[in-house]
Amino acid sequence: MRILPMGERALLAEVATLAEVLSLHDALAASRPAGVVDLVPAARTVLVQVDPRVLSLAAARMWIEGAEGTEAGAAAAEPRTVEIGVVYDGADLDETAALLHVSRDELVARHAGTEWTVAFTGFAPGFGYLVGDDWPFDVPRLASPRTRVPAGAVGVAGEFSGAYPRDTPGGWRLLGTTDAVLFDADAAAPALLTPGDHVRFRPVRAVAAGAVLGQADADRTDAGRADAAEAGAGGIRIAEPGLLATLQDLGRPGAASIGVALSGALDRGALRLANRLVGNPEGAACIEVTMGGLRAVATADAWAAVTGAWGAMTLGGRAVDPGRAFPWPAGEELHLDWFAHGARAYLAVRGGWDGRVVLGSRATDLMAGLGPEPLRAGAEVGFADAAANAVPAADLAPWTAPDAEIHVELAPGPRSAWFTPDARHLLYDAVWTVSGQADRVGIRLDGPELERIRDGELPSEGMVPGALQVPPSGRPTVLMADGPVTGGYPVIAVATDAAIDAFAQARPGTRVRFRHARVPG
Repeated sequence: MRILPMGERALLAEVATLAEVLSLHDALAASRPAGVVDLVPAARTVLVQVDPRVLSLAAARMWIEGAEGTEAGAAAAEPRTVEIGVVYDGADLDETAALLHVSRDELVARHAGTEWTVAFTGFAPGFGYLVGDDWPFDVPRLASPRTRVPAGAVGVAGEFSGAYPRDTPGGWRLLGTTDAVLFDADAAAPALLTPGDHVRFRPVRAVAAGAVLGQADADRTDAGRADAAEAGAGGIRIAEPGLLATLQDLGRPGAASIGVALSGALDRGALRLANRLVGNPEGAACIEVTMGGLRAVATADAWAAVTGAWGAMTLGGRAVDPGRAFPWPAGEELHLDWFAHGARAYLAVRGGWDGRVVLGSRATDLMAGLGPEPLRAGAEVGFADAAANAVPAADLAPWTAPDAEIHVELAPGPRSAWFTPDARHLLYDAVWTVSGQADRVGIRLDGPELERIRDGELPSEGMVPGALQVPPSGRPTVLMADGPVTGGYPVIAVATDAAIDAFAQARPGTRVRFRHARVPG
């Protein structure tokens, strides 16, 4: 086993086989100490995420080393067996059978006759990567992925099988359809399939039409608007949302093992500050406004504050300042003009914003479709009226415009050895530029190509916000809060928490220079 660094808050334990992954994951889960936030198994690794205030990386490393080769013992539950009914009517069934030089019936029999094991989850909430000891095929993915694979589709790719919990793009070859509810955010156990479960596919003649409703889609349909009337404390009505406005808090830590990203505010420091300015707990929900343009009218009196990006801001036509609390009378319109500096602002109200809680958070996850919908014109957002402290009498911090060039720190990543020594130096010596491909999922950087020593694909492994993935193009992408929980591009380094906040405010064209971070053991 090798234990590799993964930024300030995680370690990556690498073993030789998938069987060793499952064994190590079971042993770690059975002896999990306080301070472990999540355990994310993947093809050849287990990602261990920690809260370093409770469990240091050095202590976590010792715990992982002590767990290797031990039996999970009585604390580990016996694997469940989940049976999933499948109509073998997939769009790629005949072509896949021909590709594998077997008949259609033999392919169905082989797939249904295999006892599958959930090796890990990722790609989408509730999507399990299934492996089978008696599955003999290595199935190539589609040359051109579909832009939409329907919820309930059952497919194969490489050594894996899986079922899509919701409509999503995908490149797996589709063998059939199931009506099993694979992910339900409201259930006590949201994911039907979890690592270590055994799965049997049972051929059936038909499934209920429309029965597979990805719960994420249902949440977005039913819970996209916080009802101000039901909240009983008033709220606001959105006149114009600007480019993008979403509810965000500190996200969903600890859910990566079922395929759910952290999500939450991209600039967590700005969200915390906005909440402190109005007396809220630091993790209360705020409205994250991207690039400005928001107009909203209060339906009840409130205290509010705006932090993060800066642009002209008016209340009832009168200028108000960012970085300090101000009264927001009922009937008056708050206007955040298009930002002159920075990319994201955070609007807090005393008592917080109301909204349906999904997996412990009010955050909108755009990639997974979890949480409330992005706010649209006419939407109402209620005041939560939660307990809050007094509004501070003085500003907590002055606001300063972000520079056109940002200097950010990188902690070590697990796959720096995949790159040439020159590439590792170039990462820190070059001036990078934030490209136009920048959103809540990731930020691509333009600059020189980082040359690899090793070619080929990396087996899928756990990811964290801030990971600098380097695709074959050689130009890194910084994963952000809505980024995938597993990925197959090598991670050369990981941005620190402060660096992620800086990237959240970096507009396309911003220059970036990297420095080495000091990571406590």
